[in-house]
Amino acid sequence: MANILLDPRQRPDAIVGDFTHSDPVRTFTLDDVAFTYGGRFKQRYFTKRGDDYFPLPAQWDVAKKKWLPYHVEAGTDWWVPYYGATNFDRPTGPTCDGCHSVNYDVHTKQVTEWNVGCEKCHGPGSAHVAHATKANIVNPGALDFVRANDVCIQCHSQGRPLQNPIEGKYFDWPVGFTAGDRLADYWQLEETKPGATNFFQYADLTSHKNRMQGNDFVQSNMYHRQIRCFDCHEVHSSAVSNLPVSGNALCLGCHTKQNPAGLRGTVSEHTHHAADSTGSQCTACHMPRIEQTIKDNYVAAHTFRFITPVETKMFGIPNPCTSCHKDKSNDWAREELAKWATTSPWRVAR
Repeated sequence: MANILLDPRQRPDAIVGDFTHSDPVRTFTLDDVAFTYGGRFKQRYFTKRGDDYFPLPAQWDVAKKKWLPYHVEAGTDWWVPYYGATNFDRPTGPTCDGCHSVNYDVHTKQVTEWNVGCEKCHGPGSAHVAHATKANIVNPGALDFVRANDVCIQCHSQGRPLQNPIEGKYFDWPVGFTAGDRLADYWQLEETKPGATNFFQYADLTSHKNRMQGNDFVQSNMYHRQIRCFDCHEVHSSAVSNLPVSGNALCLGCHTKQNPAGLRGTVSEHTHHAADSTGSQCTACHMPRIEQTIKDNYVAAHTFRFITPVETKMFGIPNPCTSCHKDKSNDWAREELAKWATTSPWRVAR
């Protein structure tokens, strides 16, 4: 279970932010907090008014240990024009809670449980608890690759419901979807616009913000080869990134020399970096951390494309070469890549 939402009255250890010292950014106290949200990159705080929850106007930057304002600005998320200007005009039910609970009811605003419980990924479970059979529970591993990935993409994507508004409100999660369904029957991924750079995407269609792993992944060769999210991620683990093994072992478990998409030599021959260096990590070049989750904090892209220095010059998309070699120019990186005999210059130095 992903325990993103926690009640600080039941779990005082959930509080990461500094509530002991005053700060002009934080205009609320711990007594106002009904739920904490997150704690790895950032921690946000929800308060309850009536039967709705609302995001409080400051968030804690975990890495920098400082308070930052929290307010979704105009011109960012698509739903902003449909709500008022303040956080207290924007209940979390339509904008957040469907992905951070099990069975959020848009009519009653009640949930079976908060956080990502079993039924979020396995569908209704009461019949299975009463008499367990393979037929009365959803096993994502037994689904076709589209519906298997949809179980994850239902929340790890940016889009909007096909039917909106619902109950007079605009929802930012796939209302009505249940594991085992086809997500496309409920949800439209955010429209991609080749060549455009905006809140959602870079010009090459790589996502620009967090919670868009699904938007990235469906563009990838991995997805079209019918790889599923849980082929790489250990979904029942609470470890960071939920990876079953560390380093390159996960990637090289499939990308063997016998695989047409595998290496033709050693890792260092492929990367032109020392074998144990950061530059020889598969993710350094194929999953750069360029998608913003909070100011100056980024998560990994999931298209698995190599972004070239030329694309950086043309469109401003960060490339892995000069993101690491910060003292070097894009022209330097392009010239270096053009010298590599192990990789097509038309691919990496164009």
